[in-house]
Amino acid sequence: MAENWIRLLGPPVIESPGAAPLQPRGRKAWAVLAYLALQAGGTGRSRTATLLFPDAADPLGALRWNLSELRRTLDGVTLAGDPLRLVLQSPWRCDALEVMDSAANPGLDPRSFTGQLLQGLSFVDCPVFDSWLADQRYRFDNMVQSLLYEAALAALAAGTPDVAAELAALALDRDPFHADCNAVLVKAFVALGEHRRARQHVTKCGDLYRQELGLPLPAEVRRALSAAAPEADPGMPATVGTVRSYLDAGGSSLWAGAVDRGLDQLRLAVVLAQRTGNEHLLAESLVTLSGALIHQAGGRGAEVADLLHRALQAEGPDGASRTAAAAYRELGYLSVQRGVPDRAAGWLDRAMTAADGFPDEQARILAIQGMLASDTARYEGAVRALTESGRLARAAGNRRQQAFSEALLGRVRLLRGELEQAAESLDRAQVWIAEEHWTAFEPFVAGVRGETYLAAGQLEEAAALIDRSWVMAELAGDHCYMALAAGAEARLFVEHGDLAAAEHWIDRGLEPRPWYLWYSARLLDTAAEVSIASRSPRASAFVERLAELASRSGMREFVVRGQSHRAVLGDEAAAQAVSWLAREIDNPALAAFLARRHGG
Repeated sequence: MAENWIRLLGPPVIESPGAAPLQPRGRKAWAVLAYLALQAGGTGRSRTATLLFPDAADPLGALRWNLSELRRTLDGVTLAGDPLRLVLQSPWRCDALEVMDSAANPGLDPRSFTGQLLQGLSFVDCPVFDSWLADQRYRFDNMVQSLLYEAALAALAAGTPDVAAELAALALDRDPFHADCNAVLVKAFVALGEHRRARQHVTKCGDLYRQELGLPLPAEVRRALSAAAPEADPGMPATVGTVRSYLDAGGSSLWAGAVDRGLDQLRLAVVLAQRTGNEHLLAESLVTLSGALIHQAGGRGAEVADLLHRALQAEGPDGASRTAAAAYRELGYLSVQRGVPDRAAGWLDRAMTAADGFPDEQARILAIQGMLASDTARYEGAVRALTESGRLARAAGNRRQQAFSEALLGRVRLLRGELEQAAESLDRAQVWIAEEHWTAFEPFVAGVRGETYLAAGQLEEAAALIDRSWVMAELAGDHCYMALAAGAEARLFVEHGDLAAAEHWIDRGLEPRPWYLWYSARLLDTAAEVSIASRSPRASAFVERLAELASRSGMREFVVRGQSHRAVLGDEAAAQAVSWLAREIDNPALAAFLARRHGG
Protein backbone atom coordinates (compact mmCIF):
# COMPACT_ATOMS: atom_id res chain seq x y z
CA MET A 1 0.00 0.00 0.00
CA ALA A 2 1.27 3.49 -0.86
CA GLU A 3 2.17 5.52 2.22
CA ASN A 4 1.25 9.04 3.26
CA TRP A 5 3.85 10.85 5.35
CA ILE A 6 3.60 13.62 7.90
CA ARG A 7 7.05 15.21 7.75
CA LEU A 8 7.75 17.23 10.89
CA LEU A 9 11.56 17.06 10.75
CA GLY A 10 12.72 19.75 8.38
CA PRO A 11 10.28 22.19 6.75
CA PRO A 12 6.92 20.56 7.62
CA VAL A 13 4.97 19.01 4.77
CA ILE A 14 2.39 16.34 4.00
CA GLU A 15 3.52 13.84 1.36
CA SER A 16 1.38 11.35 -0.50
CA PRO A 17 1.65 9.52 -3.83
CA GLY A 18 -0.12 10.85 -6.84
CA ALA A 19 -1.60 14.35 -6.87
CA ALA A 20 -0.15 17.05 -4.62
CA PRO A 21 -1.86 16.68 -1.21
CA LEU A 22 -3.56 19.47 0.69
CA GLN A 23 -1.35 21.20 3.25
CA PRO A 24 -2.46 22.60 6.62
CA ARG A 25 -2.92 26.38 6.49
CA GLY A 26 -0.97 28.38 9.02
CA ARG A 27 1.90 27.69 11.38
CA LYS A 28 -0.44 27.14 14.34
CA ALA A 29 -1.99 24.11 12.63
CA TRP A 30 1.49 22.62 12.27
CA ALA A 31 2.20 23.48 15.90
CA VAL A 32 -0.95 21.64 17.04
CA LEU A 33 -0.03 18.64 14.89
CA ALA A 34 3.53 18.44 16.19
CA TYR A 35 2.49 18.89 19.80
CA LEU A 36 -0.17 16.19 19.64
CA ALA A 37 2.15 13.81 17.78
CA LEU A 38 4.66 13.98 20.64
CA GLN A 39 2.11 13.53 23.46
CA ALA A 40 1.83 9.75 23.51
CA GLY A 41 -0.69 9.73 26.34
CA GLY A 42 -2.77 12.56 24.96
CA THR A 43 -3.14 16.08 26.35
CA GLY A 44 -6.04 18.11 27.69
CA ARG A 45 -7.85 20.45 25.29
CA SER A 46 -7.74 23.37 27.69
CA ARG A 47 -4.02 22.90 28.33
CA THR A 48 -3.28 22.71 24.60
CA ALA A 49 -5.40 25.79 23.86
CA THR A 50 -3.67 27.81 26.61
CA LEU A 51 -0.28 26.72 25.32
CA LEU A 52 -0.80 27.58 21.66
CA PHE A 53 -3.34 30.42 21.73
CA PRO A 54 -2.47 32.41 24.87
CA ASP A 55 -3.67 35.74 23.44
CA ALA A 56 -6.79 34.53 21.64
CA ALA A 57 -10.18 35.84 22.79
CA ASP A 58 -11.44 32.24 22.59
CA PRO A 59 -8.46 29.83 22.90
CA LEU A 60 -10.64 26.70 22.74
CA GLY A 61 -12.38 28.05 19.64
CA ALA A 62 -9.00 28.70 18.00
CA LEU A 63 -7.95 25.15 18.83
CA ARG A 64 -11.18 23.74 17.32
CA TRP A 65 -10.59 25.67 14.08
CA ASN A 66 -7.04 24.32 13.75
CA LEU A 67 -8.16 20.76 14.52
CA SER A 68 -10.77 21.11 11.77
CA GLU A 69 -8.07 22.35 9.42
CA LEU A 70 -5.91 19.31 10.21
CA ARG A 71 -8.81 16.88 9.68
CA ARG A 72 -9.41 18.51 6.28
CA THR A 73 -5.86 17.69 5.16
CA LEU A 74 -5.25 14.41 7.02
CA ASP A 75 -8.02 12.17 5.78
CA GLY A 76 -7.98 8.99 7.87
CA VAL A 77 -6.00 10.44 10.80
CA THR A 78 -7.92 10.65 14.09
CA LEU A 79 -7.70 13.88 16.10
CA ALA A 80 -10.29 13.69 18.83
CA GLY A 81 -11.16 13.30 22.49
CA ASP A 82 -10.33 15.08 25.70
CA PRO A 83 -7.53 14.40 26.38
CA LEU A 84 -6.78 15.00 22.73
CA ARG A 85 -4.98 12.21 20.92
CA LEU A 86 -3.46 11.84 17.48
CA VAL A 87 -3.98 8.32 16.12
CA LEU A 88 -2.30 7.31 12.86
CA GLN A 89 -3.66 4.43 10.82
CA SER A 90 -2.30 2.89 7.64
CA PRO A 91 -1.31 4.32 5.20
CA TRP A 92 -0.25 7.25 7.42
CA ARG A 93 3.21 7.54 8.96
CA CYS A 94 5.06 10.35 10.77
CA ASP A 95 8.83 10.82 10.65
CA ALA A 96 9.10 12.20 14.21
CA LEU A 97 7.23 9.20 15.61
CA GLU A 98 9.42 6.83 13.61
CA VAL A 99 12.53 8.36 15.18
CA MET A 100 11.06 8.16 18.68
CA ASP A 101 10.15 4.51 18.19
CA SER A 102 13.22 3.60 16.18
CA ALA A 103 13.91 0.45 18.21
CA ALA A 104 10.67 -1.02 16.88
CA ASN A 105 11.78 -0.18 13.32
CA PRO A 106 15.26 -1.73 12.98
CA GLY A 107 15.27 -1.09 9.24
CA LEU A 108 14.91 2.67 9.71
CA ASP A 109 17.43 4.65 7.63
CA PRO A 110 18.63 7.65 9.69
CA ARG A 111 19.99 9.31 6.56
CA SER A 112 16.45 10.44 5.70
CA PHE A 113 16.12 12.65 8.80
CA THR A 114 18.00 15.82 8.00
CA GLY A 115 16.18 18.80 9.51
CA GLN A 116 14.98 20.32 12.76
CA LEU A 117 11.51 19.83 14.18
CA LEU A 118 9.17 22.33 12.44
CA GLN A 119 12.17 23.86 10.73
CA GLY A 120 11.64 27.45 9.62
CA LEU A 121 8.66 28.11 11.89
CA SER A 122 8.84 30.53 14.82
CA PHE A 123 6.41 30.99 17.71
CA VAL A 124 7.63 34.01 19.66
CA ASP A 125 3.99 34.95 20.31
CA CYS A 126 3.61 31.66 22.25
CA PRO A 127 6.60 31.83 24.63
CA VAL A 128 5.81 28.64 26.51
CA PHE A 129 5.30 26.61 23.32
CA ASP A 130 8.43 28.21 21.87
CA SER A 131 10.36 26.97 24.91
CA TRP A 132 8.85 23.49 24.55
CA LEU A 133 9.75 23.45 20.84
CA ALA A 134 13.36 24.45 21.54
CA ASP A 135 13.65 21.56 24.01
CA GLN A 136 12.20 19.11 21.49
CA ARG A 137 14.54 20.30 18.76
CA TYR A 138 17.54 19.53 20.98
CA ARG A 139 15.99 16.16 21.81
CA PHE A 140 15.48 15.15 18.17
CA ASP A 141 18.92 16.37 17.13
CA ASN A 142 20.35 14.08 19.80
CA MET A 143 18.18 11.12 18.75
CA VAL A 144 19.10 11.40 15.06
CA GLN A 145 22.78 11.77 15.96
CA SER A 146 22.52 8.61 18.06
CA LEU A 147 20.71 6.76 15.26
CA LEU A 148 23.49 7.61 12.80
CA TYR A 149 26.15 6.50 15.28
CA GLU A 150 24.45 3.20 16.10
CA ALA A 151 23.67 2.49 12.44
CA ALA A 152 27.36 3.03 11.64
CA LEU A 153 28.31 0.53 14.36
CA ALA A 154 25.76 -1.98 13.06
CA ALA A 155 27.16 -1.58 9.53
CA LEU A 156 30.66 -2.27 10.83
CA ALA A 157 29.44 -5.39 12.60
CA ALA A 158 27.62 -6.52 9.45
CA GLY A 159 30.79 -6.23 7.35
CA THR A 160 29.83 -3.14 5.33
CA PRO A 161 32.46 -0.59 6.38
CA ASP A 162 31.71 1.65 3.38
CA VAL A 163 28.18 2.22 4.73
CA ALA A 164 29.62 2.70 8.23
CA ALA A 165 31.96 5.39 6.93
CA GLU A 166 29.11 7.23 5.18
CA LEU A 167 26.90 7.17 8.30
CA ALA A 168 29.72 8.23 10.62
CA ALA A 169 30.61 11.11 8.31
CA LEU A 170 26.97 12.30 8.35
CA ALA A 171 26.99 12.16 12.14
CA LEU A 172 30.20 14.21 12.22
CA ASP A 173 28.61 16.83 9.95
CA ARG A 174 26.20 17.39 12.86
CA ASP A 175 28.84 17.30 15.59
CA PRO A 176 32.51 17.16 14.56
CA PHE A 177 33.56 16.80 18.22
CA HIS A 178 31.66 13.53 18.78
CA ALA A 179 34.56 11.32 19.85
CA ASP A 180 32.75 8.02 19.33
CA CYS A 181 31.65 8.93 15.79
CA ASN A 182 35.24 9.91 14.99
CA ALA A 183 36.38 6.54 16.33
CA VAL A 184 33.82 4.68 14.20
CA LEU A 185 34.93 6.54 11.07
CA VAL A 186 38.55 5.57 11.77
CA LYS A 187 37.51 1.94 12.34
CA ALA A 188 35.60 1.98 9.05
CA PHE A 189 38.62 3.29 7.13
CA VAL A 190 40.82 0.60 8.71
CA ALA A 191 38.27 -2.10 7.81
CA LEU A 192 38.26 -0.80 4.23
CA GLY A 193 42.05 -1.08 4.14
CA GLU A 194 42.38 2.70 3.76
CA HIS A 195 44.97 3.11 6.50
CA ARG A 196 46.29 6.40 5.12
CA ARG A 197 42.82 7.98 5.32
CA ALA A 198 42.45 6.60 8.83
CA ARG A 199 45.73 8.21 9.93
CA GLN A 200 44.81 11.48 8.21
CA HIS A 201 41.48 11.60 10.01
CA VAL A 202 43.12 10.95 13.38
CA THR A 203 45.52 13.84 12.72
CA LYS A 204 42.67 16.11 11.61
CA CYS A 205 40.64 15.17 14.67
CA GLY A 206 43.59 15.84 17.00
CA ASP A 207 44.14 19.28 15.44
CA LEU A 208 40.44 20.12 15.79
CA TYR A 209 40.30 19.18 19.46
CA ARG A 210 43.53 21.03 20.26
CA GLN A 211 42.72 24.22 18.34
CA GLU A 212 39.01 24.53 19.13
CA LEU A 213 38.71 23.00 22.59
CA GLY A 214 42.24 23.06 23.96
CA LEU A 215 41.97 19.31 24.59
CA PRO A 216 44.10 16.33 23.51
CA LEU A 217 42.95 13.74 21.00
CA PRO A 218 40.28 11.53 22.66
CA ALA A 219 41.72 8.19 23.67
CA GLU A 220 39.00 6.23 21.87
CA VAL A 221 39.97 7.81 18.53
CA ARG A 222 43.62 6.89 19.07
CA ARG A 223 42.65 3.33 20.05
CA ALA A 224 40.51 2.98 16.92
CA LEU A 225 43.63 3.40 14.82
CA SER A 226 45.94 1.20 16.85
CA ALA A 227 43.65 -1.40 18.44
CA ALA A 228 44.50 -4.94 17.55
CA ALA A 229 43.29 -8.27 18.89
CA PRO A 230 45.74 -10.09 21.18
CA GLU A 231 47.63 -12.98 19.67
CA ALA A 232 46.84 -16.39 21.07
CA ASP A 233 49.36 -19.22 21.08
CA PRO A 234 48.93 -20.79 17.61
CA GLY A 235 49.29 -24.22 19.20
CA MET A 236 46.41 -23.65 21.58
CA PRO A 237 43.30 -25.55 20.49
CA ALA A 238 40.32 -23.33 19.76
CA THR A 239 37.60 -25.36 21.43
CA VAL A 240 34.57 -24.64 23.54
CA GLY A 241 36.58 -25.84 26.54
CA THR A 242 39.50 -23.46 26.04
CA VAL A 243 37.19 -20.50 25.43
CA ARG A 244 35.19 -21.22 28.59
CA SER A 245 38.42 -21.61 30.55
CA TYR A 246 39.51 -18.11 29.52
CA LEU A 247 36.05 -16.72 30.28
CA ASP A 248 36.17 -18.27 33.76
CA ALA A 249 39.74 -17.06 34.34
CA GLY A 250 38.82 -13.55 33.23
CA GLY A 251 35.86 -13.48 35.58
CA SER A 252 37.99 -14.65 38.50
CA SER A 253 40.66 -12.03 37.78
CA LEU A 254 38.09 -9.26 37.64
CA TRP A 255 36.51 -10.44 40.90
CA ALA A 256 39.94 -10.33 42.55
CA GLY A 257 40.52 -6.78 41.31
CA ALA A 258 43.10 -7.66 38.63
CA VAL A 259 41.23 -5.73 35.94
CA ASP A 260 43.94 -5.53 33.26
CA ARG A 261 44.72 -9.22 33.53
CA GLY A 262 41.04 -10.11 33.42
CA LEU A 263 40.45 -8.01 30.31
CA ASP A 264 43.42 -9.63 28.55
CA GLN A 265 41.99 -13.07 29.33
CA LEU A 266 38.57 -12.11 28.03
CA ARG A 267 40.04 -10.68 24.84
CA LEU A 268 41.83 -13.99 24.24
CA ALA A 269 38.51 -15.77 24.79
CA VAL A 270 37.04 -13.67 21.97
CA VAL A 271 39.93 -14.52 19.62
CA LEU A 272 39.61 -18.25 20.33
CA ALA A 273 35.82 -18.13 20.02
CA GLN A 274 36.18 -16.62 16.54
CA ARG A 275 38.37 -19.57 15.54
CA THR A 276 35.80 -22.13 16.70
CA GLY A 277 33.17 -20.90 14.26
CA ASN A 278 30.61 -21.20 17.10
CA GLU A 279 28.56 -18.03 16.69
CA HIS A 280 26.74 -18.31 20.02
CA LEU A 281 30.02 -18.80 21.89
CA LEU A 282 31.47 -15.79 20.09
CA ALA A 283 28.45 -13.67 21.06
CA GLU A 284 28.75 -14.78 24.68
CA SER A 285 32.47 -13.93 24.73
CA LEU A 286 31.90 -10.51 23.17
CA VAL A 287 29.15 -9.66 25.66
CA THR A 288 31.27 -10.82 28.59
CA LEU A 289 34.20 -8.67 27.43
CA SER A 290 32.02 -5.62 26.81
CA GLY A 291 30.38 -5.98 30.23
CA ALA A 292 33.80 -6.09 31.88
CA LEU A 293 34.94 -3.00 29.98
CA ILE A 294 31.80 -1.10 30.96
CA HIS A 295 31.54 -2.04 34.61
CA GLN A 296 35.16 -2.65 35.61
CA ALA A 297 37.16 -0.37 33.31
CA GLY A 298 34.76 2.52 32.72
CA GLY A 299 34.39 1.82 29.00
CA ARG A 300 31.60 3.82 27.39
CA GLY A 301 32.74 4.59 23.87
CA ALA A 302 32.75 3.14 20.40
CA GLU A 303 34.97 0.20 21.33
CA VAL A 304 32.39 -1.23 23.72
CA ALA A 305 29.39 -0.47 21.51
CA ASP A 306 31.18 -2.13 18.58
CA LEU A 307 31.64 -5.32 20.63
CA LEU A 308 27.94 -5.37 21.53
CA HIS A 309 26.79 -4.89 17.94
CA ARG A 310 29.17 -7.66 16.85
CA ALA A 311 27.65 -9.90 19.54
CA LEU A 312 24.12 -9.25 18.28
CA GLN A 313 25.25 -9.90 14.71
CA ALA A 314 26.68 -13.26 15.82
CA GLU A 315 23.69 -14.20 17.97
CA GLY A 316 21.17 -13.30 15.26
CA PRO A 317 18.66 -10.44 15.17
CA ASP A 318 15.72 -12.36 16.62
CA GLY A 319 17.55 -14.34 19.28
CA ALA A 320 15.65 -14.69 22.56
CA SER A 321 18.53 -15.70 24.77
CA ARG A 322 20.39 -14.62 27.87
CA THR A 323 23.27 -13.43 25.69
CA ALA A 324 21.07 -11.31 23.41
CA ALA A 325 19.24 -9.90 26.45
CA ALA A 326 22.55 -8.90 28.05
CA ALA A 327 23.75 -7.24 24.83
CA TYR A 328 20.54 -5.23 24.48
CA ARG A 329 20.68 -4.33 28.17
CA GLU A 330 24.22 -3.01 27.92
CA LEU A 331 23.32 -0.95 24.84
CA GLY A 332 20.39 0.43 26.82
CA TYR A 333 22.67 1.20 29.75
CA LEU A 334 25.10 3.07 27.48
CA SER A 335 22.21 5.06 26.00
CA VAL A 336 20.95 5.97 29.49
CA GLN A 337 24.37 7.27 30.45
CA ARG A 338 24.83 9.11 27.14
CA GLY A 339 21.48 10.82 27.68
CA VAL A 340 19.47 9.34 24.79
CA PRO A 341 16.36 8.14 26.66
CA ASP A 342 14.23 7.17 23.66
CA ARG A 343 16.97 4.92 22.30
CA ALA A 344 17.60 3.52 25.78
CA ALA A 345 13.94 2.63 26.22
CA GLY A 346 13.90 0.78 22.92
CA TRP A 347 17.02 -1.24 23.70
CA LEU A 348 15.70 -2.14 27.15
CA ASP A 349 12.33 -3.23 25.75
CA ARG A 350 14.14 -5.55 23.36
CA ALA A 351 16.28 -6.79 26.25
CA MET A 352 13.20 -7.66 28.30
CA THR A 353 11.68 -9.56 25.37
CA ALA A 354 14.89 -11.56 24.91
CA ALA A 355 15.11 -12.22 28.68
CA ASP A 356 11.84 -14.12 28.87
CA GLY A 357 12.45 -17.02 31.25
CA PHE A 358 15.61 -15.53 32.81
CA PRO A 359 14.52 -13.72 36.01
CA ASP A 360 18.08 -12.87 37.07
CA GLU A 361 18.61 -11.05 33.77
CA GLN A 362 15.19 -9.39 34.11
CA ALA A 363 16.33 -8.01 37.48
CA ARG A 364 19.29 -6.33 35.78
CA ILE A 365 17.15 -4.89 32.99
CA LEU A 366 14.55 -3.55 35.42
CA ALA A 367 17.26 -1.75 37.37
CA ILE A 368 18.39 0.11 34.23
CA GLN A 369 14.77 0.86 33.34
CA GLY A 370 14.38 2.30 36.83
CA MET A 371 17.50 4.42 36.35
CA LEU A 372 16.11 5.70 33.04
CA ALA A 373 12.73 6.51 34.58
CA SER A 374 14.41 8.38 37.41
CA ASP A 375 16.66 10.38 35.05
CA THR A 376 13.61 11.48 33.03
CA ALA A 377 11.58 12.37 36.16
CA ARG A 378 9.08 9.51 35.89
CA TYR A 379 9.49 8.68 39.52
CA GLU A 380 6.53 6.37 40.09
CA GLY A 381 7.70 4.16 37.24
CA ALA A 382 11.21 4.22 38.67
CA VAL A 383 9.99 3.01 42.07
CA ARG A 384 8.01 0.18 40.48
CA ALA A 385 10.89 -1.00 38.30
CA LEU A 386 13.52 -0.82 41.04
CA THR A 387 11.31 -2.53 43.61
CA GLU A 388 10.60 -5.40 41.22
CA SER A 389 14.29 -5.59 40.29
CA GLY A 390 15.18 -5.96 43.96
CA ARG A 391 12.58 -8.68 44.44
CA LEU A 392 13.89 -10.72 41.50
CA ALA A 393 17.51 -10.20 42.57
CA ARG A 394 16.69 -11.41 46.08
CA ALA A 395 14.98 -14.52 44.69
CA ALA A 396 18.03 -15.20 42.49
CA GLY A 397 20.44 -14.70 45.39
CA ASN A 398 22.23 -11.86 43.58
CA ARG A 399 23.20 -9.59 46.49
CA ARG A 400 25.13 -7.10 44.33
CA GLN A 401 22.16 -6.57 42.07
CA GLN A 402 19.97 -6.19 45.13
CA ALA A 403 22.32 -3.51 46.50
CA PHE A 404 22.42 -1.70 43.14
CA SER A 405 18.64 -1.58 42.80
CA GLU A 406 18.13 -0.57 46.43
CA ALA A 407 20.70 2.24 46.15
CA LEU A 408 19.00 3.60 43.04
CA LEU A 409 15.68 3.41 44.87
CA GLY A 410 17.29 5.48 47.63
CA ARG A 411 18.30 8.06 45.05
CA VAL A 412 14.71 8.33 43.81
CA ARG A 413 13.45 8.77 47.38
CA LEU A 414 16.04 11.49 48.02
CA LEU A 415 15.08 13.39 44.85
CA ARG A 416 11.44 13.31 45.93
CA GLY A 417 12.27 14.53 49.43
CA GLU A 418 11.22 11.23 51.06
CA LEU A 419 14.18 11.28 53.41
CA GLU A 420 13.27 8.50 55.87
CA GLN A 421 12.56 6.02 53.07
CA ALA A 422 15.73 7.11 51.24
CA ALA A 423 17.81 6.54 54.38
CA GLU A 424 16.33 3.07 54.89
CA SER A 425 17.08 2.01 51.31
CA LEU A 426 20.61 3.41 51.35
CA ASP A 427 21.44 1.89 54.73
CA ARG A 428 20.35 -1.53 53.46
CA ALA A 429 22.46 -1.05 50.34
CA GLN A 430 25.49 -0.08 52.46
CA VAL A 431 25.21 -3.28 54.51
CA TRP A 432 25.02 -5.44 51.39
CA ILE A 433 27.93 -3.63 49.74
CA ALA A 434 30.08 -4.24 52.83
CA GLU A 435 29.14 -7.93 52.81
CA GLU A 436 30.09 -8.18 49.14
CA HIS A 437 33.28 -6.08 49.54
CA TRP A 438 32.00 -4.06 46.58
CA THR A 439 34.20 -1.02 47.07
CA ALA A 440 33.75 0.21 43.49
CA PHE A 441 30.07 1.04 44.17
CA GLU A 442 30.59 2.47 47.65
CA PRO A 443 31.26 6.08 46.51
CA PHE A 444 27.77 6.26 45.03
CA VAL A 445 25.97 4.97 48.10
CA ALA A 446 28.11 7.01 50.51
CA GLY A 447 27.54 10.18 48.49
CA VAL A 448 23.78 9.79 48.19
CA ARG A 449 23.45 8.77 51.87
CA GLY A 450 25.50 11.84 52.77
CA GLU A 451 23.09 14.00 50.78
CA THR A 452 20.19 12.42 52.67
CA TYR A 453 21.79 13.56 55.93
CA LEU A 454 22.39 16.97 54.36
CA ALA A 455 18.75 17.36 53.35
CA ALA A 456 17.76 16.45 56.91
CA GLY A 457 20.04 19.14 58.34
CA GLN A 458 22.52 16.68 59.90
CA LEU A 459 25.64 18.39 58.61
CA GLU A 460 28.31 16.49 60.53
CA GLU A 461 27.00 13.10 59.46
CA ALA A 462 26.66 14.43 55.91
CA ALA A 463 30.24 15.71 55.81
CA ALA A 464 31.70 12.38 56.96
CA LEU A 465 30.01 10.39 54.18
CA ILE A 466 30.39 13.01 51.45
CA ASP A 467 34.12 13.34 52.17
CA ARG A 468 34.45 9.55 52.04
CA SER A 469 32.59 9.46 48.73
CA TRP A 470 34.97 12.01 47.19
CA VAL A 471 38.14 10.30 48.40
CA MET A 472 37.05 6.85 47.19
CA ALA A 473 35.85 8.20 43.84
CA GLU A 474 39.08 10.14 43.27
CA LEU A 475 41.25 7.16 44.22
CA ALA A 476 39.31 4.99 41.76
CA GLY A 477 39.43 7.68 39.07
CA ASP A 478 35.67 7.34 38.56
CA HIS A 479 34.58 10.54 36.85
CA CYS A 480 30.88 9.98 37.50
CA TYR A 481 31.20 9.45 41.23
CA MET A 482 33.67 12.35 41.44
CA ALA A 483 31.00 14.62 39.94
CA LEU A 484 28.39 13.25 42.35
CA ALA A 485 30.64 13.78 45.39
CA ALA A 486 31.82 17.22 44.26
CA GLY A 487 28.23 18.37 43.85
CA ALA A 488 27.42 17.08 47.32
CA GLU A 489 30.47 18.91 48.73
CA ALA A 490 29.30 22.12 47.05
CA ARG A 491 25.80 21.79 48.52
CA LEU A 492 27.33 21.08 51.94
CA PHE A 493 29.37 24.31 51.82
CA VAL A 494 26.31 26.24 50.69
CA GLU A 495 24.63 25.11 53.92
CA HIS A 496 27.66 26.42 55.82
CA GLY A 497 27.34 29.75 53.97
CA ASP A 498 30.71 29.40 52.22
CA LEU A 499 29.91 30.10 48.55
CA ALA A 500 33.58 30.40 47.56
CA ALA A 501 34.27 26.85 48.75
CA ALA A 502 31.13 25.68 46.97
CA GLU A 503 32.36 27.22 43.71
CA HIS A 504 35.73 25.50 44.20
CA TRP A 505 34.03 22.11 44.48
CA ILE A 506 31.88 22.78 41.43
CA ASP A 507 35.01 23.45 39.36
CA ARG A 508 36.62 20.25 40.66
CA GLY A 509 33.53 18.24 39.73
CA LEU A 510 33.20 19.68 36.23
CA GLU A 511 36.82 19.00 35.32
CA PRO A 512 36.64 15.18 34.92
CA ARG A 513 33.76 15.32 32.36
CA PRO A 514 31.65 12.36 33.59
CA TRP A 515 30.25 10.06 30.91
CA TYR A 516 26.93 9.60 32.77
CA LEU A 517 25.28 12.86 31.79
CA TRP A 518 22.76 12.91 34.65
CA TYR A 519 25.66 13.65 37.01
CA SER A 520 26.77 16.53 34.78
CA ALA A 521 23.25 17.95 34.77
CA ARG A 522 22.94 17.75 38.55
CA LEU A 523 26.30 19.42 39.03
CA LEU A 524 25.42 22.18 36.54
CA ASP A 525 22.13 22.70 38.40
CA THR A 526 24.09 23.22 41.62
CA ALA A 527 26.54 25.47 39.77
CA ALA A 528 23.65 27.61 38.55
CA GLU A 529 22.20 27.97 42.05
CA VAL A 530 25.56 28.82 43.62
CA SER A 531 26.61 31.27 40.92
CA ILE A 532 23.23 33.04 41.08
CA ALA A 533 23.52 33.30 44.88
CA SER A 534 27.07 34.66 44.63
CA ARG A 535 26.15 37.00 41.74
CA SER A 536 28.88 35.37 39.66
CA PRO A 537 29.24 36.44 36.01
CA ARG A 538 29.38 32.71 35.19
CA ALA A 539 25.73 32.19 36.14
CA SER A 540 24.27 32.62 32.65
CA ALA A 541 26.79 30.24 31.10
CA PHE A 542 26.04 27.54 33.68
CA VAL A 543 22.29 27.97 33.18
CA GLU A 544 22.52 27.70 29.39
CA ARG A 545 24.75 24.61 29.59
CA LEU A 546 22.25 22.98 31.92
CA ALA A 547 19.27 23.92 29.74
CA GLU A 548 20.83 22.52 26.56
CA LEU A 549 22.04 19.30 28.21
CA ALA A 550 18.69 18.68 29.91
CA SER A 551 16.74 19.31 26.71
CA ARG A 552 18.94 17.07 24.57
CA SER A 553 18.82 14.29 27.15
CA GLY A 554 15.13 14.35 28.07
CA MET A 555 15.89 15.15 31.74
CA ARG A 556 12.53 16.78 32.37
CA GLU A 557 13.12 17.95 35.93
CA PHE A 558 16.39 19.62 34.98
CA VAL A 559 14.57 21.29 32.07
CA VAL A 560 12.20 22.82 34.63
CA ARG A 561 15.04 23.80 36.94
CA GLY A 562 16.92 25.35 34.03
CA GLN A 563 13.88 27.46 33.18
CA SER A 564 13.61 28.43 36.85
CA HIS A 565 17.22 29.66 36.82
CA ARG A 566 16.56 31.60 33.62
CA ALA A 567 13.52 33.20 35.25
CA VAL A 568 15.58 34.31 38.25
CA LEU A 569 18.05 35.88 35.82
CA GLY A 570 15.21 37.89 34.27
CA ASP A 571 13.91 35.74 31.38
CA GLU A 572 10.14 36.47 31.26
CA ALA A 573 9.34 33.66 28.82
CA ALA A 574 11.10 31.18 31.09
CA ALA A 575 9.09 32.48 34.04
CA GLN A 576 5.90 31.61 32.17
CA ALA A 577 7.21 28.18 31.20
CA VAL A 578 8.24 27.04 34.68
CA SER A 579 4.84 26.28 36.19
CA TRP A 580 3.47 24.91 32.92
CA LEU A 581 6.32 22.41 32.54
CA ALA A 582 6.40 21.51 36.23
CA ARG A 583 2.80 20.28 36.16
CA GLU A 584 3.92 17.25 34.17
CA ILE A 585 6.29 16.08 36.94
CA ASP A 586 5.09 14.38 40.12
CA ASN A 587 7.75 15.45 42.61
CA PRO A 588 6.81 17.15 45.89
CA ALA A 589 10.41 18.27 46.41
CA LEU A 590 10.46 20.07 43.06
CA ALA A 591 7.08 21.68 43.77
CA ALA A 592 8.34 22.91 47.15
CA PHE A 593 11.53 24.30 45.60
CA LEU A 594 9.60 26.23 42.95
CA ALA A 595 7.09 27.53 45.50
CA ARG A 596 9.91 28.88 47.69
CA ARG A 597 11.65 30.45 44.74
CA HIS A 598 8.79 31.83 42.69
CA GLY A 599 5.85 31.87 45.10
CA GLY A 600 2.47 30.18 44.58
